[in-house]
Amino acid sequence: MNGALDIRLCNVNDIEVLSALAIKAYKEVYLYLWNDDGSWYINRVFSNEQFQKEFEDSNAEFFMVLFNESPIGFMKLNIDLPLPGFEYFDAMELERIYLLKSASGMGFGRKAVEFCFKYAQSKHKEMIWLKSMDSSDALHFYSRMGFEEVGEYRLDYEIMKPEFRGMKILMKRLT
Repeated sequence: MNGALDIRLCNVNDIEVLSALAIKAYKEVYLYLWNDDGSWYINRVFSNEQFQKEFEDSNAEFFMVLFNESPIGFMKLNIDLPLPGFEYFDAMELERIYLLKSASGMGFGRKAVEFCFKYAQSKHKEMIWLKSMDSSDALHFYSRMGFEEVGEYRLDYEIMKPEFRGMKILMKRLT
C-alpha cells in the first residue's frame, strides 16, 4: 500500500459522492442476492434522498475512506445503539462498511474497522456490533478482526432470493 489512507467524517455536501460510491461498491459484490439485480434495494437505500434522511439522524455518522484523496469506501456508524439481548453494554453499530472491489486485499478494510474500534472507544463504548450476510466472505474477515457470532437475523425482502436472506449478528467487546 503505497500512498495515504485517510478516513474522515462526512457531511451533507458529501451525499452525491456517497450515493455514487455506495451504488458502485454494492453492485460489485451483492447483486447475486436479488431477483431484480438489486435495483429495488439500491434505489431504496442508496439514493441521494435516502442519504439526506439518514444525515438528519443525529445518531448516525458517515465516514469516507480515501486513498490518495480518492474515495474508495465509506462507513455508517450508529453511535448509540445497543445490541438486542446485550443492552447492558454501551454499544455502537457498524451498520455499513463498503469498499470498492479495486481496494480489496490491500489492508484498507482492516484499517477501516480498526478506525471504528478506536472511534467507538473515544465515545466510551464497550462494544461494537454489526450484521453480515451469512453468504458473505466478509464473515472470515470479521472473525479475524475479533468479532464473534452472537445471533442470526433473517431479512424479509420479498424481492431478495430466499436462500440469501440470512444474516449473522457479530459483536466485539472493546473493554
